[in-house]
Amino acid sequence: MNKLNTTLLIFLFLVSLPFYSQTDEEILKEIYKQSLTNGKSYDWLNYLSNQIGSRLSGSLGAEKAVAWGKEELEKLGLDKVWLQPVMVPKWVRGAKEYAFIESEPGKTTTVNICALGGSVATPALGIKANIIEVHNFEELEALGKEQIEGKIVFYNRPMQADLIETFQAYGGCVNQRYLGAVEASKYGAVAVIVRSMNLRLDDLPHTGSMTYDNIPAEKRIPSAAISTNDAELLSTMLNLDKQVKFYFKQNCKQLNDVQSYNVIGEITGNEFPNEYMVVGGHLDSWDLGDGSHDDGAGIVQSMEVLRLFKQLGIKPKRSIRVVLFMNEENGLRGGNKYAEDAKLKGENHVFALESDSGGFTPRGFSFNCSDANFNQVLMWQSLFKPYLIHYFEKGGSGADVGPLKKDTNVLAGLRPDSQRYFDYHHASNDTFDAINKRELELGAATMASLMYLFDKYGVK
Repeated sequence: MNKLNTTLLIFLFLVSLPFYSQTDEEILKEIYKQSLTNGKSYDWLNYLSNQIGSRLSGSLGAEKAVAWGKEELEKLGLDKVWLQPVMVPKWVRGAKEYAFIESEPGKTTTVNICALGGSVATPALGIKANIIEVHNFEELEALGKEQIEGKIVFYNRPMQADLIETFQAYGGCVNQRYLGAVEASKYGAVAVIVRSMNLRLDDLPHTGSMTYDNIPAEKRIPSAAISTNDAELLSTMLNLDKQVKFYFKQNCKQLNDVQSYNVIGEITGNEFPNEYMVVGGHLDSWDLGDGSHDDGAGIVQSMEVLRLFKQLGIKPKRSIRVVLFMNEENGLRGGNKYAEDAKLKGENHVFALESDSGGFTPRGFSFNCSDANFNQVLMWQSLFKPYLIHYFEKGGSGADVGPLKKDTNVLAGLRPDSQRYFDYHHASNDTFDAINKRELELGAATMASLMYLFDKYGVK
């Protein structure tokens, strides 16, 4: 090595020495400071939500979001930015839905509904029929075809309010939305109305995905969500009069699959470039709002992780990728495609972190990992204590990173305070004005801190 090269190496070492001599506590402090005082996540989300808007797979909004994501990642000066093609479903809502309860001929009360994602339309003139209320599939089976045929089935099982973990409450009732039409079809129902997945009482219907499984197209029945206030009203009216009728009209349509993309950016590792760490969220959103919490927040927080590394001069040992996944909401095609391609290429993904629980105050993480890796995580708890991050539990990670799971790697999910999340989830009020800037930025810093620690110490 000549004298010039030796001098250059010494210079570079001395320049980087202040950073590498810092403790973990000091580096995390710098990460939080940068995110809270000079962050980009809030401005990114402002543009994504207010200039692009809703981003349902296959829509023009999704197409614009892909182009925006690629452009913004390129501006960060990452080592690589590319688009990963993926075929996605294209479902369109059409004209706004309309519904009413008819207590007697000519006497109607308008209620708030929305078509569930993937549902077929009603006939052109709508559907009007007697309605029967159930709370689970067991009640449906007990009633049988004799009492259900020709009627609209009304699923009215609320989210369990006494469960502090709201995602557990969601999981306890979401099957009526996803499988409700399949089950009701077995008994000759003509349509399905489902209570919105929402813990509070309001007038907003919440959409979400549903399935027909293998039901032939001509036998599929329309499925819609009703707001929680109107679900309460409908239940009360049915208790008073079982002959109440329900009318609704919706105009949705399932079209052929179209091509879209995952958006990927990478900082290549300087010691173990073939070990990959992923951070991401889903770029698509439902069409009623602009998807600021679900999952615009996760997208911009994940982008911010790589920006913070670049801004602070953190040179990762392992290759760190941000992935803006497409089609989590109604197909999970993006997450599956990324994992399939990674397997085909023999890529070694050692860690993956997802943010898909809203942009609220971060509380910690849940981990899908071995005991040895979880014990390592517990050793880091004290580093997060100054930021009031205390939740470190074994559990799920995220839908999009889930397909990457192996026995030897670690998957994690950011866990914000979830008490308000389902007020907005899949509804028209999931808009930028529901985002708190500071909470969003705290989440981004929390994610970057965990990425830094796993990169530094590796997996067990």
